[in-house]
Amino acid sequence: MQTTANPVERVRARMGAALFARIGGADGPAIRARVHETPGPRWFPPGAAIRIVHGDSSMYVGGVRALLLQSLHPLAMAGVAGHSGYRGDPWGRLTRTATFLAFTTFGTEEDAQETVDRIRAIHERVRGKAPDGRPYRASDPHLLRWVHVAEADSFLAAHQRYGRRPLSPAQCDEYVAQAAQVGRRLGATDLPETVAELREAIEGYRRELAATDEALDAAQFLLSEPPISRAMRVPYAMLASGAVALLPGWARAALGRDRWRTRTFGPVAAGLVTRAVRWGAQATRPTSNVD
Repeated sequence: MQTTANPVERVRARMGAALFARIGGADGPAIRARVHETPGPRWFPPGAAIRIVHGDSSMYVGGVRALLLQSLHPLAMAGVAGHSGYRGDPWGRLTRTATFLAFTTFGTEEDAQETVDRIRAIHERVRGKAPDGRPYRASDPHLLRWVHVAEADSFLAAHQRYGRRPLSPAQCDEYVAQAAQVGRRLGATDLPETVAELREAIEGYRRELAATDEALDAAQFLLSEPPISRAMRVPYAMLASGAVALLPGWARAALGRDRWRTRTFGPVAAGLVTRAVRWGAQATRPTSNVD
């Protein structure tokens, strides 16, 4: 591997490698090679809106926003609290999510379908009762729909605010429709296919949402107690602040995070961190099968 004498490029390479190692996990290099270098047809072609969004560093912000928004559904949060191990192995959960997105967005059709089938099998085993006694199943199409719309809305919102190439209105609708293709394969039903339908779907869940103790605990963990090194605490706090600022006002208020400082400085802080992440990640980004 050729090394560069430019100290700035060396720092950039180390930053990109560190980020990839944290998110990708021990199997990250092998997974990345399989995703981007395996020949065969893909679900989505180069230039597709979903590839633009899911290939951008703004996904870091969108991911945190999605987790916060999803936590407001008591039944969905009960499943996360009871089965995901987000406190014991938060980076493992993040790695699994990143792997799913990589295979379904950029991988071959065969690998993408195998990934979906594996997740559906896991969902079939996740069931229980919420603290209020209501039963839940991770395979419930209604709960899957909530998880899907919260993710799609969050990834798109983060991309439009922090992405390198914000989408046009037509591309935004294209993204929602393409994300729905994956959501339906996971078992969700009645999925929105335009931005207007996406907003209507989220609004339709409002009466079911609540900031339960589990949701507040998850927010506290994600925003104030993340398992990161001392050196990463300030950058992560900036990124998380931007994720909170992107939440709808009613969601921020429910989670007790509707602070003027977050709303005002959060987007600026997250923008700085996202650009730094993008700058560092360029050193390790694969050159094949990417947009």
